Amino acid sequence: MTTTETTPETLLTSVDPATGEVIATYTVDDEEAVRAAVAKARAAAGTWGALSYGERRKYLQRWESQLVADSEAFCTLIHRENGKPLDDAFLELMLALEHIAWAAKNAKKVLGSKRVSPGALMSNFSARLEYRPLGVVGVIGPWNYPVYTPNGSIGYALAAGNTVVFKPSEYSTGIGNFLVEAFKKANPELPEGVFETVNGYGATGAALVRSGVDKIAFTGSTATGKRIMAAAAETLTPVLLECGGKDAVIVAGDADVKAAADAVAWGATANSGQTCAGVERVYVDRSVREEFVAEVKRILTEVKPGSGAGAHYGPMTMPSQIDIVRRHIEDALKKGGTAVLGGPESVKGPFIEPVVLVDVDEDSEAVAEETFGPTVTIKTVDGIDEAVELANKSKYGLSSAVYSKKSGLEIARRLRVGATSVNSVLAFAAIPGLPFGGVGDSGIGRIHGEPGLREFARPHSIAMQRFAIPGMALLSYSRSESTMNLLRKMVPFLHGRHK
Repeated sequence: MTTTETTPETLLTSVDPATGEVIATYTVDDEEAVRAAVAKARAAAGTWGALSYGERRKYLQRWESQLVADSEAFCTLIHRENGKPLDDAFLELMLALEHIAWAAKNAKKVLGSKRVSPGALMSNFSARLEYRPLGVVGVIGPWNYPVYTPNGSIGYALAAGNTVVFKPSEYSTGIGNFLVEAFKKANPELPEGVFETVNGYGATGAALVRSGVDKIAFTGSTATGKRIMAAAAETLTPVLLECGGKDAVIVAGDADVKAAADAVAWGATANSGQTCAGVERVYVDRSVREEFVAEVKRILTEVKPGSGAGAHYGPMTMPSQIDIVRRHIEDALKKGGTAVLGGPESVKGPFIEPVVLVDVDEDSEAVAEETFGPTVTIKTVDGIDEAVELANKSKYGLSSAVYSKKSGLEIARRLRVGATSVNSVLAFAAIPGLPFGGVGDSGIGRIHGEPGLREFARPHSIAMQRFAIPGMALLSYSRSESTMNLLRKMVPFLHGRHK
């Protein structure tokens, strides 16, 4: 949308990261506008939250169908505003649709009323666990996967009965607004406010945190996540933080080396390496090291960035990230690493060609910090124990991958992460029933799966007395001495016989 105002503080210009071409201009929402959007969502929350799970499922399915009908235009916009190839844009949309469908289908099963055993001492009571919507959820989304990633909060929050105010990244504002408009177009009979956007920069996101929403779901850098958590603490607003990663792949001596190299080559460079759960570090057993490095190099020698139809991946979406990638490459080489493919010269404007760095110092920025570019470090190890130790050494703990024909699951269980793919990379992200999130500096909470639905509902425990037992009013001053004597005999029988 356009606006008649022209000051930089009130306008947000969306550009094509490959060319710098202006795509659209949006009004920046200030604190007053953010509070107005939250108020609108609050007004709609009663209606949306009162619907049955089946009714909400119908509206979410209509949204799916609308996105499918508009998929060509949507993928074109994703390609232009985010930079990723059209095929990758379609795959991202497809995964988002899978998650909307799963959340809509499973919300009742996960959040529906459940009977709970009251136990022997409270046998005259019935007990139930029920879930209530939180109310209004604020979602602050990323630019790297501007549909799939925020939808891990949006789709699940809506299915759980909440209304949503979504602040898309300033680098994917058009994409975020398209997502919301598709929901409204599919469901014109719903009241305004079920799903709204607010547009802007960091100040708009900060205003959303302070706006009185019932939860904030954020995806982005660890540094920003910490600032959001500190601000939310002032009002005890709960947060869900999906932050950075420095994900490791372990290639064991018994791995299918060609398959591992193929997965690492893709996982490190797909989406220009701008993937929080992408491959950034590899620990490969010495026995297969030469073969593995040679195969990764062979594959990536043919992989090229660009904005045309034949490009394997697109430009860096956020210009400031280019300098970080260059700095990490230079620091790795300065600290003893070797570039077997590419180097600082691979950074060419918004496009960065693949870079493979071997045996880099573990204290270098390229190993210790999130690079978020089409680079990968490969370190030789003497066995699985060393690989696991180094993989777990990171302050991040988002996800990982393991390649081993015999011990993949065993190795996976030793990793301090939220998710692991065995003999694949990123497979967990495509399975809606599996929760996604990390430990350490990678964040707090989970999106996707049953835990992802429960993140956006509050448990409500209900105990209801079905009948009174004379003299057994335990929660009363009227309980009798004989009742207490009976309890003193029962407790050893119930709990004191374990050896």
